[in-house]
Amino acid sequence: MKDARRRWLLKHLRDYEPYDSVEASHLARLLAFALAQESCFSRQKGADHVVASAWVIDPDRTKALLVYHARLGRWLQPGGHVSDRDPSLIDAAKRELQEETGLKRFRLLSGQIFDIDAHPIPATGNEPSHVHYDVRFVFEASPHAQLNLSQEVREARWFALDEILEFASEDSLKRLVEKTKRLRS
Repeated sequence: MKDARRRWLLKHLRDYEPYDSVEASHLARLLAFALAQESCFSRQKGADHVVASAWVIDPDRTKALLVYHARLGRWLQPGGHVSDRDPSLIDAAKRELQEETGLKRFRLLSGQIFDIDAHPIPATGNEPSHVHYDVRFVFEASPHAQLNLSQEVREARWFALDEILEFASEDSLKRLVEKTKRLRS
């Protein structure tokens, strides 16, 4: 299963069209990493690895669901580590979405990668700093759906896209918003 996930990732990375030069840089880093590391999903202590995220938008494409990540202390899209039990990266993103938010009703908008990011994760406890190569997929859900948060998540909330642009310090959240606005046209 691991080899199939890596093969899928490599194929889709080669076909992926980045949004801008920043994402192109993330794509190049992720592609080089995935080519060099057969165990690119492995979460070995201190090792960089591939993770999967769910960018969840409402049917009108005007809001996105973000979670307040307690450990990192900031608003992010739901996501996390790829488990050996996940048949695919999409399944990993779905699992993380369900685990973090308790959301039960949602749909995948595309089986293609929606966004790519490479970002540093600071050292905590015994875990040294490392890089998460984040492969993101876009999902749709109702902003009225019931949420049931995990302990890892302090809060989850639907934000208007323009509101995200006002507070987002990460270029990647801003890029996700801009890509979502393109979906409306």
